[in-house]
Amino acid sequence: MPNYSIRLLETPEDIRLVEQLQREIWPGSETDVVPLHLLITAVHNGGLLLGAFKEEKIVGFVFGFPGLEETPDGPRAKHCSHMMGIHPDHRDGGIGFSLKRAQWQMVRHRGLDHITWTYDPLLSRNAHLNIAKLGAVCDTYRRSEYGEMRDGLNAGLPSDRFQVDWWLNSQRVQRRLGERARPTLKLAHVTQSGLRPFYALRYSTHDLPQPPEHVPPFEDRLLLAEIPSDFMDIKSRDFALARDWRFFTRELFETAFANQFIVTDFVYDNTGVNPRSMYILTHGESTLDQFE
Repeated sequence: MPNYSIRLLETPEDIRLVEQLQREIWPGSETDVVPLHLLITAVHNGGLLLGAFKEEKIVGFVFGFPGLEETPDGPRAKHCSHMMGIHPDHRDGGIGFSLKRAQWQMVRHRGLDHITWTYDPLLSRNAHLNIAKLGAVCDTYRRSEYGEMRDGLNAGLPSDRFQVDWWLNSQRVQRRLGERARPTLKLAHVTQSGLRPFYALRYSTHDLPQPPEHVPPFEDRLLLAEIPSDFMDIKSRDFALARDWRFFTRELFETAFANQFIVTDFVYDNTGVNPRSMYILTHGESTLDQFE
């Protein structure tokens, strides 16, 4: 049983805890903190703010609000999940998954079946949660989504993002969030099927992975696209290499999505000496459930 609880936050006193927690999670990013008055206004107008508490201390939160998306039949309601954060002392304990699962339950209860949010596609930890564990899919790449960012996590790199779609009533999501959750994929699962990365990584003299010079042709309907397992380590040690990875993956995913490929799963395997991180790209509906 988890040693934390998830609560709906609605009072000014509870919401103020989230404002302060943001400063603890992202120190030095004051301009990016969602302020108390905006959180309160959102909560009073259809927004959803959930907190994770351990021994009565808030250690994580997820915040979102209603939105509209354009469809051929006109605007359609959805939930926009804007921000989630976990205190550094409490990461890797399942809190993020529990917050998103509670969000899934609450948004469905409100009559919506679609949640969207953005994340950096080069961050393996986020991809593992969003794609592999939660069952979100992606076919939308947004260049410089937030313009020039100044916080320590993002400063100096284009703020490219995946916008993911979380279809709350879909079979793939139900399988991941049910009581008997589908296990996440390891490298052995995909190699047994004969699937291999469709490009090879080179390594620098400092043992850092380097992207190919060019994106190779998309010749199969099911592809493995490898990314660094620890992009933040690359950014701290070789900023120029981090930029190379940003521009390579920009070309990779924009090309993939333009050719009707969809990100449908993520493989994160840290069982060996060298962790590996790979996106699974599938073409067309016929391959969406290949690894379900």
